[in-house]
Formats: sequence, C-alpha cells, structure tokens
Amino acid sequence: QVHVVESGGGVVQDGGSLRLSCAASGRTGNYAMGWFRQAPGKEREFVAAISWTGGSMSYADSVKGRFTISRDNAKNTVYLQMNDLKPEDTAVYYCAVKELMISTTRGAYDYWGQGTQVTVSS
Repeated sequence: QVHVVESGGGVVQDGGSLRLSCAASGRTGNYAMGWFRQAPGKEREFVAAISWTGGSMSYADSVKGRFTISRDNAKNTVYLQMNDLKPEDTAVYYCAVKELMISTTRGAYDYWGQGTQVTVSS
C-alpha cells in the first residue's frame, strides 16, 4: 500500500508561479509518479510524469515549457514547478503513483492523493 499526499496549492494571479509537492510513503520502490488535474465539469487529465530515476519525463502539450516535474527519492517526493500560470490551469491537481514505467493514462496509476486546489485569477 502507498499513501500519497499533495501540498502547495493556492491562489495565484495570471502569470504567477506555484510549486506543488507530493510525498509518497509505504511500499515505494521503483515507481513512477504523475500529476493529473481536474477542472470543474471536465475529466481528469494528464499533466506530467516522471520515472523512478528521473531519466524519463512526459508533459501534456498544454503545459510544456511552463511546468517542470522533478523528484527527490531520498524524500520520496515529487515536485511540479508551475510557471506562467494561466486561468485555464485552474483545477484540482492530483498526484499518482504506479510501478515501473511512466504513463500518461489515468487508469495505469494505482495510488492517488486527495488533490490540492490551484486557482489562477485573471
């Protein structure tokens, strides 16, 4: 079992920055971590993912060049640095964990956090 907890959400103005953190605990060896988001009335969508070593990463087209995913395995923590935020980035952001390789598919992830709200005001 893996326990996942996100933090770092908040309210920021258009063009601002936030850094989300996700801490995983439990059986967490050789796992990939991903970020997804869900806006009101929309489906949960992929944002970014990173492999256990950090050597493989993937980003949604909508966030490329603005968001950066990274991880610190000593702390079992993954980060999502979000720059140049836009009102359309407003959503609940979820962290997820899966074994082995990264995936952009929501259903591939086994463990999820409760989410953290990010609101970008115009």
